[in-house]
Amino acid sequence: MTKADLEQAKTKMYEKLDFTKPILLVSGGIAGILVVIAILNIMDIFNMPLRADEATQPVKRGVNFIVFAMLAMLGPYGFYSQRKLKQIEAIEGRLPDFLRDVAEAGRFGMTLAESIVVASSGRYGKLTAEIEKMAAQIQWGVPASEALKLFNERVKTPMVSRVVSIIVKSSDAGGDVADVLTMVSHDAKETQLTEYERSIAMSTYIAVIYISFFVFLVTIAIINATFLPKMLEASESLTATGGDSGGSVDSPLASDLPNVVESIKLAFFLAAIIHAVGDGLLAGVIDNGRVVSGFRHSFLMLIIGFSILMLI
Repeated sequence: MTKADLEQAKTKMYEKLDFTKPILLVSGGIAGILVVIAILNIMDIFNMPLRADEATQPVKRGVNFIVFAMLAMLGPYGFYSQRKLKQIEAIEGRLPDFLRDVAEAGRFGMTLAESIVVASSGRYGKLTAEIEKMAAQIQWGVPASEALKLFNERVKTPMVSRVVSIIVKSSDAGGDVADVLTMVSHDAKETQLTEYERSIAMSTYIAVIYISFFVFLVTIAIINATFLPKMLEASESLTATGGDSGGSVDSPLASDLPNVVESIKLAFFLAAIIHAVGDGLLAGVIDNGRVVSGFRHSFLMLIIGFSILMLI
């Protein structure tokens, strides 16, 4: 097997496992169509209300479709990224066990390639399939170092990249690979324990973000149910008083108050959208330091907030 064949096989395997581009293309296409519909509604060329009272509110109709576009972009890619992250965590969870078994085989005088083939007979959860691929590639004549690099390309995580880099350099230098694998296995286990403790600690802050968002929605609901109706009643009272006394109500606030109330409702709606997206992204960064991880949080907050505000 030539180097060109190895590179071609590596590219095909990586593309087969990754659906990021198709999901982004489909989501982006749907979001683009929804944005166009939103713009046409704002320009009042289309009239596609979700509720009867939105027929005369072009901006509100447009904002609704912008929300749908954001949901189309955030949801599929966010949940797919989370699924990939869970798979990677499941693979990394058994990586120290595999490294330990390879190190034990190496202590019996086996080479790195032979140790990997022997260790491939073990069971390491989701990591088993990747180890079997490495063993098969080595049996086909692929060098152990190249097989490890292909494994790194398939999994593509910082921990695997660090481990593979150390093992490859140690093997090329001709040192005691067994001792290196033992130290790397111990370091990987300690790193996983640290990440788990951090995840547990950060879950509290994520819960606080969700609670604060729901408190914000409840505040909007209370204002919408109590304060804004009172404003409209006051406007009607002023108008009726002016009519009964034979005079006229010249106050701009009294005459234009219904439009002011609708503007306030729209401002609340936009504020809820901004909070949902921003708080979701912040939750993702707090969770594991990745903005992409916040897409699913933003999707959940956005769909919950949108549904509640549409009801009230």
